[in-house]
Amino acid sequence: MTMGENVATKNHHQLHHQASGLSIDMIPQGGSKCFDDDGRLKRTGTVWTASAHIITAVIGSGVLSLAWAIAQLGWIAGPAVMFLFSFVIYYTSSLLADCYRSGDQDSGKRNYTYMDAVRSNLGGVKVKICGLIQYLNLFGVAIGYTIAASISMTAIKRSNCFHEEGDNSSCHISSNPYMIIFGVTEILFSQIPDFDQIWWLSIVAAVMSFTYSTIGLGLGIAQVAVHKKFKGSLTGISIGAVTETQKIWRSFQALGDIAFAYSYSIILIEIQDTVKSPPSEAKTMKKATLLSVAVTTLFYMLCGCMGYAAFGDFAPGNLLTGFGFYNPFWLLDIANAAIVIHLVGAYQVYCQPLFAFIEKWVANRWPESKFITKDIKVPIPGYRPYNLNLFRLIWRTLFVILTTIISMLLPFFNDVVGILGAFGFWPLTVYFPIEMYVSHKKIPKWSSQWICLQILSFACLVVSIAAAAGSIAGVVTDLKVYKPFKTTY
Repeated sequence: MTMGENVATKNHHQLHHQASGLSIDMIPQGGSKCFDDDGRLKRTGTVWTASAHIITAVIGSGVLSLAWAIAQLGWIAGPAVMFLFSFVIYYTSSLLADCYRSGDQDSGKRNYTYMDAVRSNLGGVKVKICGLIQYLNLFGVAIGYTIAASISMTAIKRSNCFHEEGDNSSCHISSNPYMIIFGVTEILFSQIPDFDQIWWLSIVAAVMSFTYSTIGLGLGIAQVAVHKKFKGSLTGISIGAVTETQKIWRSFQALGDIAFAYSYSIILIEIQDTVKSPPSEAKTMKKATLLSVAVTTLFYMLCGCMGYAAFGDFAPGNLLTGFGFYNPFWLLDIANAAIVIHLVGAYQVYCQPLFAFIEKWVANRWPESKFITKDIKVPIPGYRPYNLNLFRLIWRTLFVILTTIISMLLPFFNDVVGILGAFGFWPLTVYFPIEMYVSHKKIPKWSSQWICLQILSFACLVVSIAAAAGSIAGVVTDLKVYKPFKTTY
């Protein structure tokens, strides 16, 4: 497996340098102005671009379910759980950042992807398990984002309908056409070849995420001001409004929603691979992580808490599309349009590593195939020609079509978000970073540091299992009244 990967990487470098007229032996190492120590073009990422990528990945649609999550847990447990998650995410992300290079932090071998880091530090069957979980999770996120984008598009249509016909109108609209529109848009954006070429999309998406989060926050504050009181209770939604069993399942699902709102570890190494050095990539990444998690937590606390203060036990599953707010309708439209634009970018930030993995594996498997390796130069007036690859065009298009069809089959935003959060949180955010760090730093077994790390890992495993159980229970409940492809909002 490792030899195959090395060959693929070498082939990639050779193809890249042949295309630019350089032989592999002509590449100056170390001190080159154009190339990094691994022969790749000089990386240009900074704390700010890395932070933009992280914020784009983190402040996603997850923020909109936080008012609902806090409503299940209450004023004490809700914010406490959120702080706890932010601490765990920051801590394990810092451990993961140290695993970008094997050996020396400044000159060791680079690991280009999360899987490469697992291969270098752990090896064996864990690499395959990690890859399976990581790429299934990325696939799931693509589905979650398609659902969220379609809900926001239908919300714009409904908000205008309520404005014209009154707040008590039914205004039911099918989400299917909007999922198809989002899918077509993603097919176009998916043709951007590499992760490092979408930095501008990340910055646009990060701005959009702040836009809709701020609007959600502002509307929550306005609602509190109108009622002149904070709604909600110390223990969350009361027994009576829901049964005891529902209360337990919903509290577990809320954990999954919060975990999903924070998770970005699966693409951390890929983001770190865009960062320039010196200083060491790990230092830059830790700064970017601290900045991003601090900003994110502040936003999450404000949006989640103000949403709960505004609606109490009746906080909607999606703050901007649940129609707790009806006016000003134009502001809701702006917020939901910002969500859609953000999700277009976030979909790419999550899917590009998956695209790259499949394309690298296929190129390594069939290196002689012109269909897979040949680029066709498409001239663009005023710009460099675009390298059209037929395999990339067809496979990425089929991928987007598949995620769109599954989204139309399972359009349950909150439950899907909870399952994704639970499924990815423990293995990718906690277990693998801790195990890699232990191996990388050679921490002795049964030392106090090793025991503390294992306790943290076990506690997070329990949370993940509870969250998954709650979310699956939610999907089972939804399916009882559900008809395929007939969902309306």
